[in-house]
Amino acid sequence: MRTLVVLPTYQEAVNVVEVLRRIRAAAPATDVLVVDDGSPDGTADLAQAVGRELGGVEVMRRTSKAGLGNAYRAGFAVGLERGYEVLVEMDADLSHDPAALPSLLRAVEEGADLAIGSRYVPGGSIPAWSASRRALSRNGNRYAAAVLGLDVHDATAGFRAYRAVMLEKIDLSSVRADGYGFQIEMTYRVARARGTIVEVPIAFTERVRGQSKMSSHIVVEALALVTWWGIRDRVLHRGRDSWS
Repeated sequence: MRTLVVLPTYQEAVNVVEVLRRIRAAAPATDVLVVDDGSPDGTADLAQAVGRELGGVEVMRRTSKAGLGNAYRAGFAVGLERGYEVLVEMDADLSHDPAALPSLLRAVEEGADLAIGSRYVPGGSIPAWSASRRALSRNGNRYAAAVLGLDVHDATAGFRAYRAVMLEKIDLSSVRADGYGFQIEMTYRVARARGTIVEVPIAFTERVRGQSKMSSHIVVEALALVTWWGIRDRVLHRGRDSWS
């Protein structure tokens, strides 16, 4: 299946060359679209240079930082327009091991509309996290699953593969959330569209080089959105297509 990996970047000069080489080694037939939000450290230039060497790598240069969800929506739109059958999202900081790509793609080939690289199914792990951070993440996922009625253990996971026809079905243009909220909203939309969701175990590795983009604001935003979606859909009983 024609596959495009969408790789958002912002100040990932220390990681982008390695992650692109490892993607190519793990999944030689896939193409990669680097969506760079105006990185001042030369990330886009490095990606373009290694892309010329590897082939199948394109760089979308944007002028300013517009958020993770926005970057994925832009990348997915390109993939859909060009007729790719599978769209993959993953982080550029090497927390997502490209070696897991074949497992995600195999799940889609076998019928999944969304294959999630999951930390919280048997075989999944987060080896470097403290017990408190692991508990916060796991409890956040449990909260989202309970409030939204999701049969998913890791709705906040950012390493995943979508069947293109499902992305067309859920109307990407109306997705507004960012960060963790984007991952949860996309999972929720696929579930509401009666898509098949499969969780593939992965080991999530903490960033080694560069600075984390995660903030408390992103976590709070995600929890607030989950609460609102639950009230809207399970208490107020709004229609299936209401996302305001």
